[in-house]
Amino acid sequence: MTPLGMKLRAMREARGISLKEMAAALNVSSAYLSALEHGKRGVPTSFLLHRIITFFNVIWDEAEELQRLAEISDPKVTIDTGGMAPEATELSNRLRDNLHRLEPEDFKYLRDELMKRATRKR
Repeated sequence: MTPLGMKLRAMREARGISLKEMAAALNVSSAYLSALEHGKRGVPTSFLLHRIITFFNVIWDEAEELQRLAEISDPKVTIDTGGMAPEATELSNRLRDNLHRLEPEDFKYLRDELMKRATRKR
């Protein structure tokens, strides 16, 4: 499941809306919407994301959160490490090979550490 998929499901369930009802309102198949929630489909188009925001009739803060979540919810990531340090290529390959072995708390730790190091001043 992607961050966007988890948020969509939570919003839908909190409002008591079935997958089929939401899919019909958005004019997409329930299979597509289910795949989007489960992270088996890529990021929705900006047009569909706007329709989702309109469907839920959310305020600006929530709309911005949905847009931010969409940006970080691509389940099929490609990383180009060309021109970077060899360690970048090694890290990317080790993530590819070992991600399925990690626990949720490992993902949180690695994400937080990455964000901390990526945002520090150099």
